[in-house]
Amino acid sequence: MKYFIVAGEKSGDMHAGNLCLELLKSQPDAEMIGWGGEKMEGAGVKILKNYRELAFMGFWEVIKNLPAILGFFKLAKKQIKDFNPDMVILVDYAGFNLKLAKWAKKEGFNVVYYIAPKAWAWRASRAETIKKYVDLLLVIFPFEKAFFEKCGINTRFVGNPLFDEIAKFEANKNFKEDNGLTDKPIVALLPGSRKQEIENMLGLMSSLTKEYADIQWVVAGISNFETGFYTVHGGDFKVVLDQTYDLLSVADAAVVTSGTATLETALFKVPQVVVYKTSNFSYQIAKRLVQIKYISLVNLVAEKEVVRELIQEEYSLENTKNELEKLLFDNKFRDNQLIEYNGIIETLGTSKASANAALEILKL
Repeated sequence: MKYFIVAGEKSGDMHAGNLCLELLKSQPDAEMIGWGGEKMEGAGVKILKNYRELAFMGFWEVIKNLPAILGFFKLAKKQIKDFNPDMVILVDYAGFNLKLAKWAKKEGFNVVYYIAPKAWAWRASRAETIKKYVDLLLVIFPFEKAFFEKCGINTRFVGNPLFDEIAKFEANKNFKEDNGLTDKPIVALLPGSRKQEIENMLGLMSSLTKEYADIQWVVAGISNFETGFYTVHGGDFKVVLDQTYDLLSVADAAVVTSGTATLETALFKVPQVVVYKTSNFSYQIAKRLVQIKYISLVNLVAEKEVVRELIQEEYSLENTKNELEKLLFDNKFRDNQLIEYNGIIETLGTSKASANAALEILKL
């Protein structure tokens, strides 16, 4: 079998890498090439384009970079045609991958979509696109299965792949010592994984670190960027690169940019406040399109407010301080959030998502 896999983001690369490892267990001679990063490459995939070149977010950012995006799309089509795979596997990254699915299906390729576009959140018309051009949709949240099946889409719930990644994780017992941390409370700052996102979020996070002398602040950075990229705003914090899980394993609380990291933080049972801010242009458009009450995965899975979400203008120094103080010093408030986390974990289940996804692909 020949597989062409496209993952356009860091989390997608991680999940695609685990999926490819599982596929190779049953098909050790399978050929795999595609777009992704280090995790996919480590799983044996030949990487033709690194996801770091694809990290456009927000409506204005996409518009500004439209010529480059169209060029990427043209390149992907050529590479898929040249490789002539038995199956095209698209992982998350909906804005790009849905267009690629439409083209690939019209060209006669089998198309699998892993980690569904959030059609239930906005642009429900995307469900119609999936129905027409995707042979199999593999979803990672229980509520997604009901939504997409109602739309007539061939859908399987495989479990959440974050469980796979966390199950493999072995904490560095010397993490605190290695990073000069003491027994004082530790607050993890997770500003995101894309350049524009980090720039939007980190300024206020840096200001926050100047407010409390008895707290150790640690930014979860990624090696895509130099440490100086994180420290440009000043502030009193340490930066650790590519050690987010180690940081969450010792953190007492966290300030987390909305995204996959909110669910990861919950699975590590770290109390958190979720924050998000984008350009006013992108926010005004999104506000008119979004059809859901919450933006964090934690609240979406729970179907109620478990963690406070500070979005756009609500993401202020005063509001963030108020929420953080409750997480650190109000035992009842803190314990209630941790109890709710247990319910979320139970809802998601602990099944091996990557293995289940590979099995469904092999059946197809």
